[in-house]
Amino acid sequence: MMGKKVIVNDGNAEKALRKFKKMIAESGILQEVRDRQHYVKPTTERKVKKSQAKRRWDKYLREQTLPKKLY
Repeated sequence: MMGKKVIVNDGNAEKALRKFKKMIAESGILQEVRDRQHYVKPTTERKVKKSQAKRRWDKYLREQTLPKKLY
């Protein structure tokens, strides 16, 4: 994997740091490191993904329903 580089112009380290953080976030490197910190069994991973999908679906259904009539 190639390293990410940011060139600092005019000594503006804050701007370069923001640019670097954005680059890392978009490439997905940080998420991959977090995922590899602990081993997760395949069955547990499937269970978690299924529950997350169910929560997303429930949220979608909640957003689609009309509010109750108050009369």
